[in-house]
Amino acid sequence: MASNRPAPEAPFVPSQRSPETETFGFGSYRTDEGPWEEWNPTAESVGPVRGKHRVAKQRGGGFARSSTVLGVGVIAAVSAGGMASANTGKAPVSISMPDLPGVGSLITDEDTAEDAAPALVNFGSEADDTAQGATADAGEALRSRIMAQAASQQTQVASKAEAAAAKAQAAAVAKAAKEAKAEAAEAKEKAEQAAKEKAEAARLAELAKQYTLPTSSYTITSTFGQAGALWSSGYHTGLDFAAPTGTLIKAVHSGTVTEAGWAGSYGYRTILTLDDGTELWFCHQSSISVSVGQKVATGDVIGRVGATGNVTGAHLHLEVHPGGSATGIDPMAWLRSKGLNP
Repeated sequence: MASNRPAPEAPFVPSQRSPETETFGFGSYRTDEGPWEEWNPTAESVGPVRGKHRVAKQRGGGFARSSTVLGVGVIAAVSAGGMASANTGKAPVSISMPDLPGVGSLITDEDTAEDAAPALVNFGSEADDTAQGATADAGEALRSRIMAQAASQQTQVASKAEAAAAKAQAAAVAKAAKEAKAEAAEAKEKAEQAAKEKAEAARLAELAKQYTLPTSSYTITSTFGQAGALWSSGYHTGLDFAAPTGTLIKAVHSGTVTEAGWAGSYGYRTILTLDDGTELWFCHQSSISVSVGQKVATGDVIGRVGATGNVTGAHLHLEVHPGGSATGIDPMAWLRSKGLNP
């Protein structure tokens, strides 16, 4: 790097003011200072100046102003050096400048007005702008965080509401499905029951064609199991059809006559054995129209209603003995099982 050339010598002009009025430097005249020798900077005594520099022309009476500006520049340089030291971690460098005549001529008034002052003003303005920008950025960041937190809370509330609505809807759907399933099961059960009843009705209707009631123009006077002293067993063992004497008695179903005659308290009795082994007892007849071993069909006449045996009036006493057992069953239920309704 090239060094500066020596500055031209400037004549030393003593101040025309009185020593008492000279305020340059320390603000008062000091008799213990001076006289000063002329100092001309050279390449050996003055370090190279970095960046833009120029040597301005001499102005009369500008020494004090140039020196003042130089002092401000030195302060700014020292401050900058301090900040650089703070930033870089290096120790600050001490800068000293001699307060000699002619030094101020190195920096002109134009340099002061155009370079130094705007730099200082700009430095403060940029610092304020930076502080304001940092404050604005912090406020905007805080606002953004608050808005994000509010949006997150709203999202959580909306999510909870949606989850609750979905849960309620799922519960309603499950309840509706359960009710529909129960209704379907009930409908199925009813349909199955109806089908069973229909099938049973069809079966009974078909059986009714094969079976018939033992007599007509009758009245049911005593039922199976009815208690009373009139019966030797203590209860009624059959079903009584009260009808006028001589009313026809018919075969309930096809079968074979296994007994026909007197039977003591039963009076005249006919026993018809069906193909499945069930015995039907027709008692208290006034007359018998069939004989033992005779085959009969449904509806054939086998005798007539009477009042023989242990009776209080004319009637047909009917008993049902499954498999020829000694103990009978309820004739009413048996007749209904065959599609008949006494």
